Order: sequence, then structure tokens, then C-alpha cells
Amino acid sequence: MPGPFEDLDAYLALPRTSGLALSADGTRLVTSVATLDPKRTAYVSALWEVDPTGLVPARRLTRSGKGETAPVFASDGSVLFTSVRPDPEAADDDQGPAALWSLPGSGEARTVGTRPGGISGVRPARSAATVLVRSDTLPGACDGGADEQRRTARKDLAVTAVLHAGHPVRHWDRDLGVGQTRLLAGELLGDGEVVWRELTPAPGRALHEASTDLSPDGRTAVTTWVIPEPRGSRRTALVAIDTATGERRTLVDDGSSEFGSPRVSPDGQLVAAVRETRSTPHEPVDLRLVVLPLDGPGEPRDVAPGWDRWVDEHVWSPDGSALLVAADDAGRRPVFRIEVATGEVRRLTGDSGHYTDLQVSPDGGHVFALRDAVDSPAAPVRLDARATDQEPVRLQGPPVPQVPGSLSEVQTTAEDGTALRAWLVLPEGDGPHPLALWVHGGPLGSWNGWSWRWCPWLLAAQGYAVLLPDPGLSTGYGLDMVRRGWGAWGGAPYTDLMALTDAALEHPRVDEMRTAAMGGSFGGYMANWIAGHTDRFAAVVTHASLWDLEQFAPTTDSPSYWVRMFTPDAAIAHSPSRFADAITSPVLVIHGDKDYRVPIGEGLRLWWDLVSRADDPDDLPHRFLYFPDENHWVTTPQHTKIWYETVLAFLDHHVRAQPWQTPDLLT
Repeated sequence: MPGPFEDLDAYLALPRTSGLALSADGTRLVTSVATLDPKRTAYVSALWEVDPTGLVPARRLTRSGKGETAPVFASDGSVLFTSVRPDPEAADDDQGPAALWSLPGSGEARTVGTRPGGISGVRPARSAATVLVRSDTLPGACDGGADEQRRTARKDLAVTAVLHAGHPVRHWDRDLGVGQTRLLAGELLGDGEVVWRELTPAPGRALHEASTDLSPDGRTAVTTWVIPEPRGSRRTALVAIDTATGERRTLVDDGSSEFGSPRVSPDGQLVAAVRETRSTPHEPVDLRLVVLPLDGPGEPRDVAPGWDRWVDEHVWSPDGSALLVAADDAGRRPVFRIEVATGEVRRLTGDSGHYTDLQVSPDGGHVFALRDAVDSPAAPVRLDARATDQEPVRLQGPPVPQVPGSLSEVQTTAEDGTALRAWLVLPEGDGPHPLALWVHGGPLGSWNGWSWRWCPWLLAAQGYAVLLPDPGLSTGYGLDMVRRGWGAWGGAPYTDLMALTDAALEHPRVDEMRTAAMGGSFGGYMANWIAGHTDRFAAVVTHASLWDLEQFAPTTDSPSYWVRMFTPDAAIAHSPSRFADAITSPVLVIHGDKDYRVPIGEGLRLWWDLVSRADDPDDLPHRFLYFPDENHWVTTPQHTKIWYETVLAFLDHHVRAQPWQTPDLLT
């Protein structure tokens, strides 16, 4: 009987764990588990409780057809979550926008907060009844009632038009509509719904993709605040807002950095945040973890100035003496402890795990997290908050499938002497196995954790070895590694990939004569660059890929970031489109029309540049898999299945010389 990685339907049906919340008293852990809906066309999340001691099996807390997401604990011990499921006490059962729900320790969940534009970003105070949320609101509305009237009028007249007065206008796969994100605050008291207070009545786009936190006493909200700049640019500052009056004051705005991920200390005195310096075409961004006073004034202080790693996630220890962080590091994402007073950094985890959703016990003795790895999906674990190089204690969460093969590391040296490494996924059996070089996205990223969307084990189950390299621009190797490829993607990143491929082909179980290259986003860019610079690969798969950097930068959803990365000459020099005439390998182009990060124009132009160079239309080696209603990743279950069916068919045909097999639902 085939396992879940040999059968795409079984793979899609595997449960997927995400998010973690710990109660204030440390006795309860709650996570989200997504499973296929009955039609097998979407994923629906439910909340599960995990025993922090690891003695009791996990139990499901919620059940609904619409699902529940983003669980957090209120100060009274109830679980708050958002859901679009109908309110059982409402007069009708029509699906509305996402509402705020509360689930007590015993009893049924009930709606505690609504808003015509929905509720998101829920932040409850640690020791008060105050809750902070985000909600999309039409700019002319003074409250929820006026907002609903305006929304109804637009809906009744089928009006979807938006009049923009600045940037951005789109984000990832979402058109930014007339509505603007506002912050609301209220109290979770009694059995009634929260009465919202407008904290930001006219924010414009200042709260676009806002990251927020709330002081333990609920009196002060801290949030990112976007400030428009000349020539279409913008920067992000940190502001503090009084939750009773809405009075706003700037915490930090130095004009040359971006600030994000604010976290208020347990005593309400400090804010920890990530400062990102602005890039130039010759110098990359740099991320530093800083602390600054909540009441001000005071300059941000680098918490660990001698540490050359970028913090992805951070939480305070209960006594405020340390920050527990997760950061990419050499193909892993360990947990570190940073002493705030001294800057001392200690690595707590000694395994190859990728840790997320850090939660610290109230006594400061343990860290709870979700741990995944390149060869293991996410599962809840417990760590000692002070021990170094430890193995995690696995808690009893949803079952985790076993992968069909093994994982090893490949190491080599770049042309400039830089040490390089990659993961090598090997299928079962002696081989030799055909090799698929799979380049990660980003470009600032790393192959250091599990991916349901980009899963190498589905290829391994079909007999392919898969190389997962971290070339120049990869995170977890220090700023110099990023600097090597900054503004010059076709330079060191390309030669690094070729060096790591050469090293992988020395493995006795890998077939050096049968190889393919593939990647998505930046990885798709590299696949395009590879196709125009070498004929060593029998097939190239390029998903959501950048083809012409001059065309891409002004049309993506955040142009100001990308135009700072390349000089005009570098954008031309490093555009794969310049080398279209040199492409001889068969190319599978994949793109979704709702991709606003890498707009569909990149895929369309790439496809035309391939087709227009083909002399025999009846013998075209290339293919274009187009998704009219998918985004940057292609996420719906059955489209994911078609994606893998098509990719595997393309690889099998050109790498293994098997007859071409079109997926059934594409015929």
C-alpha cells in the first residue's frame, strides 16, 4: 500500500499543524490543525489542545465547517480566535466577515466581537481585559455602523472601483480596496460583545500589514506605522497609542531604517523590535534586534551587537532579563537565549530543527514551540529555557508522517573560498537516482525547514534525489553571505549552485547523467538564469519566476524595495531575458494570474520568448502551466496536485525519457 508521499491524494489529506498559544498560568497549550474539507478543495483549521507536560494526548476543541484560526489566550484563561462561521445566536446563518470568538475552559464558544470589515491581529492584554484588534474600515466611516452602510451601498451597486492616491495598491495576491486597516480596542467583560474604541480613525495606509503588541496592563498599544516618502518610497516607524484616548506618539523613526515585530516587556518598560537598515545597490539590508523604552525618550539599543544572525521571532522571558529568539543558522533555525543586559547569546537547541511560535512558561523555566525540519512537519515540543545544545521533548500532538528516504548534507567551497552547504534528499534504494536541483525563494531565505508547498519528499517518493542548496544571498550564514549576491543575482548565487551541484553528483547514489533544475520565485529566477547559461540540465522547471528585472521592479507589489537593490545597469546585466537565445533545455513555465509579488507579465513574457524562438511548433519542448485564479504559491489542494503531477510528468519525460503523460484534469 503506497504511503502518503507516494499518493498525492493521501499527501494532501495529511493534517497540518500551525500556530501555538500558551495560557497565562502555563497549564494549557492550543494549536491549529488544518485538514481537507469534505469536497477536498480547501483546508479547514480546527483548534486542538496539547498537554504541556506531554502526558495526555492532544484533544480537539472546535468543530465547524468554516474553521477557526489564530488562537490566543485572554487574561481570564479563555481562548480567543477568529472565524467566519455563523453565530449560532444570530437570526440567519449567512457567512459574514471574520468575527472574534471566545471559548471558555468549559462550554461553547460565543461571538464576542464583530466588525463589518472583519477582525484580525488579535492581541489580548496579559493582565487586563483589554483586547487590541485590526479591522478593515472604509475611510469615510466614523464607526462600524457607517462602515456597514457604505459597504452595503457598494455591494448593491456592484461597485469594486478603488481610487488610489499612493503606493501600495496590491499585496501578494490581494488588491488593496477602498478600506484601510484601523486599530480598535475594547474590553472583554461579561457576556456581551466588545464595544470597540477607534484608536486610528484616519490611518490611510499607515497600518498596511501592521505588526502590533499590547502592554500587559492593556493601556498602551505599540504598532508599526508606514510613512510615505518622495518618489513612491515609504518607511516604517514604531508608534505607541493610548488605548483609552487614542493619543499617538512616535517611539522611533530614524528616517533610514524599518522597524517591525514590536514586543512589550513583561514590566511594560521596554519594547523589543527588529530594525532593518535600508539597502543600496551595493550594500544589503541588515536586521538587528533592538530594545527601546516604551515611555521614551531613548535611542534603540542593539541587544547582541556582535552576533551576525537575523532574528526571525522573539519573545521576552517572564522576568524581562532575556529574549528567547529563533534565527536562521547554517540550514537550521535554532532557539537562542539573549541576555538583555550583557548581550550574551546562547544556543538552546542542538538539533537540526526549525523552531517557530515560541511561548515561555510563566516561571521562565520552559520554552514551548512548534518544531519542524527539512524531514519532519511541525509538531509541538518543550525546551529547557536555559540548557544549551539540548534535544526537544516532543509533546503529544497530531501524528507526524515518516518521510520516504534519508537526509544528508553536502559541503563544498565557492570560487571565492566561501564555505557552502546544502541538504541532499535521497530516496530509498541504492540508485543511482536522477538529481533535481531545487533552488529556494526569497532571495533572502534558506532550506532549513519543512514545506508543505515545496516538498522534496514527493519527488523522493518517485525516485529522485533532491538537492536543497543555500547559495549566496541565503540567510543563516552572516551578512557577508548575503552581500556576495546582493544586486548581482547572476554572479555568486549561480556559481555557488553549480559548485554544490558538482559536489552532490559525487555521491555514489546520484546519477550525474540525469539532472534537472527547478525553483520558485527567486528560485525561479535562478532556474531561468541556469537555463540561459548551461545546457547541463535535461529539464528546467520555473515557477512564479522573475524574467526581466527592469520590467519586474516597477510592477511588483512593493517596487521601492526592489529598485533599491539594483542599479539600472545591474538590472539589465542580471536579467535572464537577455540570454533567451542560449536556452536549449526544455522549460516548464508555471505562473498564477493572481501573483502580485511576481506579476503574470513575467511568466507571459518568458513564455513568448521561448515560443517565438521555436522553429517547429509541432515539436515544442516547453510547456506553460497557467493558473488563472492562483497566487504566488498555488495553494488550493487540487491545484497543488496538478502542479506536482505536471512537474513530475515533465521531469520523467525529459530526465528519464518516459512517454509524456498529461495530468487527467488537464486533458
